[in-house]
Amino acid sequence: MTQAEPQQINTLGIVGLGLIGASLASALRQRGVPLRVLGTDSHVESAQKALALGYIDEVVDALPELCSRVDVLVLATPVLTLPALMQQLAPTLHNGTTVLTDVGSVKGSVRQAALDVFGTLPAWLVPGHPIAGSEYSGVDAADPSLYDRHQVILTPEVDTDPQATAAVRWLWEQVGASVQLMTVDRHDEVLAATSHLPHLLAFALVDSLAQESEKYEIFHYAAGGFRDFTRIAASDPTMWHDIFLANDEATLDVLDRYMDHLQTVRQALAQRDGKTLSGVFSRAKHARDYFSRLLDERAG
Repeated sequence: MTQAEPQQINTLGIVGLGLIGASLASALRQRGVPLRVLGTDSHVESAQKALALGYIDEVVDALPELCSRVDVLVLATPVLTLPALMQQLAPTLHNGTTVLTDVGSVKGSVRQAALDVFGTLPAWLVPGHPIAGSEYSGVDAADPSLYDRHQVILTPEVDTDPQATAAVRWLWEQVGASVQLMTVDRHDEVLAATSHLPHLLAFALVDSLAQESEKYEIFHYAAGGFRDFTRIAASDPTMWHDIFLANDEATLDVLDRYMDHLQTVRQALAQRDGKTLSGVFSRAKHARDYFSRLLDERAG
């Protein structure tokens, strides 16, 4: 099946000019993509700074006006804010001339928000998720290379307008991303295992050690392994609070499986079962080496 031609995109709107939204805008600027970019942010100073830095052409605070003036509108805000945003945008979006997409790492909640607000899944809604990020946040963290050679997952439904999907695909390809299509449920399952669980473990480990009476000595002598493993615990707590509440079922499922496996490792250690430990470590090393090769191939 051939891909549909994207609808003409002349003007892009971005709601939320933090790391993800501002990086998208700055990448479009750096690559010279001929788009007029309008933006807004709940923090007025962030929008004004994005304007001063040249990431966007204009700040448009009123969401209905912003929506009415753009061909594609990107919601780059925490996932639990999307229902309220959709509610504000509903009167303008009903005309069907603006393609709506988002950047959240949970797609089931986006689908449910759309059903709650619109009563159906609009043909012009194309949920999306760039698999890229950083432990830093805010417009100051904007990185125009953030999406280069990274994947973006789109989760259109059966009735989604192919031209709308093509438009969002085209947008992300302009900043160097590789776009993949996936179902909503499969996306949330995969991200629970590969992103959400690692963040949960990092947050929990740092919080646990921070409550130890010897915490200052522990952190003082922590080396590279601890720093590498816990880097993502420096991520935005509000954003991750929203992600976990929005994808609780899939995350609990993978967390339960992990805890079962961890109990096996604990039992092997308690019983000094070197064979089991060696098996776990060897399999993990082979799997990690394979993952590293995949990353190297993608980067190449």
